[in-house]
Amino acid sequence: MNSSVTSPAMTASAHSAEAEWLGLATSGSLATWRDYFQLLKPRVVSLVVFTGFCGLLIAPGSINPILAAVAILCIAVGAGAAGAFNMWYEAESDALMRRTANRPIPAGKIAKPEALAFAVTLAGASVVLMALATNWVAAGLLLSSIFYYTHIYTVWLKRRTPQNIVIGGGAGAFPPVIGWAAVTGDVTLMPVLLFAIIFLWTPPHFWALSLFVKGDYERAGIPMLPVVAGESVTRLQIWLYTWLLVAASIAPWPLGLAGSVYGVSACALGALFLAGAFRVWRGDDMKACRQLFAYSILYLFVLFGALVADYFLGRVL
Repeated sequence: MNSSVTSPAMTASAHSAEAEWLGLATSGSLATWRDYFQLLKPRVVSLVVFTGFCGLLIAPGSINPILAAVAILCIAVGAGAAGAFNMWYEAESDALMRRTANRPIPAGKIAKPEALAFAVTLAGASVVLMALATNWVAAGLLLSSIFYYTHIYTVWLKRRTPQNIVIGGGAGAFPPVIGWAAVTGDVTLMPVLLFAIIFLWTPPHFWALSLFVKGDYERAGIPMLPVVAGESVTRLQIWLYTWLLVAASIAPWPLGLAGSVYGVSACALGALFLAGAFRVWRGDDMKACRQLFAYSILYLFVLFGALVADYFLGRVL
């Protein structure tokens, strides 16, 4: 008998052994609703939902409150579907990284085929429901954001270029544009500026993270900037992109698209961001990187909150 011939049983056994070694489940029998919820990347989705909600609130015109709630739900479900696809596609590399090894798929709680089916079902349902509840512009933008994150960022960019975060930042920048379009059915300068703010926020936010989890990315073979270009280049890029971010965040004020409440808030928040980015650039410890990463999340929440407060105060006053 030719020893080079491999039977289906042997192949299946090999795949099973590989899956077991990586900690990947071959069936979903161990999964609970919490595991499926974790597939949606709820911490990321919370920021996505908030910025989408802010875009909806400040859009001119009106929308039925029930339809508004449905639109926000669609944004959340669509973002969660993209996150689940990302976890499905990157299950093997997640198993090699301490930060992600306990995710449901590498932890052996959810099988990859089930995760993919879950992601595709949610993505399709969110886009169709958005179209029925609001308009095709918002639905098209939601579909574009899902495709951008799943294919342009996750499949195409992440393992091919250290600029993955820069270009891929567009995926997370769609929600306020979608929220705006759900009300208006169009896209004007203001939602474009909101897109630019999140797009420029993404590199310093994720590069700060990548500096103190650099070893994880090295083990997984992901060419994040500090792995490919080194820490000093990454620190400088954080400093430069922060200047672009602050300029974009202030822009709605002099352009007459936002009032002084937002403008002053954007200046103050930007000054703090610049101070943190400067410490990252000129320092060599990881404490400043961790602090900047944490602040960047707070920054986006407060900045968009100030935008909504400015809008409603302007209507009252």
